[in-house]
Amino acid sequence: MIRSIENLNKAFDNRIRLTIMSVLFVREEVDFNDLKKTLGVTDGNLATHIAVLERHKYLKVKKLFVGKKPRTTYAITESGSQAFAAHVDALEEVIRGGKK
Repeated sequence: MIRSIENLNKAFDNRIRLTIMSVLFVREEVDFNDLKKTLGVTDGNLATHIAVLERHKYLKVKKLFVGKKPRTTYAITESGSQAFAAHVDALEEVIRGGKK
């Protein structure tokens, strides 16, 4: 067994959570509707995956009103950024077959 498999983060096993983190890793902030459109998922599905990442403290949620409309945005936390970078490093090691 390749040792780096043990370093993969289970919070990112799901393709939707992996994509959410990928988007947040490169963008400062993303709103709910942009994420939903990017992922092609329902409101409920996205909310469920966001809740998992929020429980791990990998992202922060900001809710505000623009005029009379609510707007929810998400940003990656420092611990989320570190955890995601470590996950990507482990994936790269798996792809390389444990070779440097």
